[in-house]
Amino acid sequence: MACTWFISDLHLDPARPAVTRAFGDFLQAHRDADALYILGDFFEAWIGDDDDAPLGQEVAALLADYSAAGPDLYLMQGNRDFLLGEDFARRAGATLIPDPTTIDLYGRPVLLMHGDSLCTGDPEYQQFRALARSPEWQADILARPLAERRALAAQLRNMSSEANSNKAEDIMDVTPEEVDKALTAQGVDCLIHGHTHRPARHRHTAGERWVLGDWHASAVVLKASSDSALSLENLSISN
Repeated sequence: MACTWFISDLHLDPARPAVTRAFGDFLQAHRDADALYILGDFFEAWIGDDDDAPLGQEVAALLADYSAAGPDLYLMQGNRDFLLGEDFARRAGATLIPDPTTIDLYGRPVLLMHGDSLCTGDPEYQQFRALARSPEWQADILARPLAERRALAAQLRNMSSEANSNKAEDIMDVTPEEVDKALTAQGVDCLIHGHTHRPARHRHTAGERWVLGDWHASAVVLKASSDSALSLENLSISN
């Protein structure tokens, strides 16, 4: 039976080669899929499509080989890789899609998001998100030398880790009212997102919400079958 896969929050990083290997194995095992959607935080950090680091080149080649086999491939930016751009997507044989995006999933309209915009209980983060998504700020960052951007990315990661360690768990989760608002605004009853690292299926007033998992010791991905069935599946990641 034909199917489509949804994944997010791989946080690919040279320091975690097992995750990159697991992703390569996942692609190899699902070359017969209709499509693959990667909904943000694909990389732990992305400093621009001109980055010459080996990981980006390796992953682009993996994706290009996968998309050449037939599946449609879609990429969405996350809060870690918001500088992911059209040049990388082209090299990967992928289509870069905006956040949010509504798709036709085997006849059912479904809303796709990374998920961070739904976490409105954290106004400090939302302020940074608005800044990081502004074309002016991004143009300024991308104009800087690669070495400076690498240092800035490391600094932002450290700041994020320190800030999150002092926040209550519920602050970093989605606001239910925002979920209902997003579903209603798009006229759909199904949302798929990542970001929170809390894989599950939730019921809301306006519909259902499927949350993808991050890739660490294991991963939780979503499979959509052509009969409209959705199911979360666990993947093991061995070192």
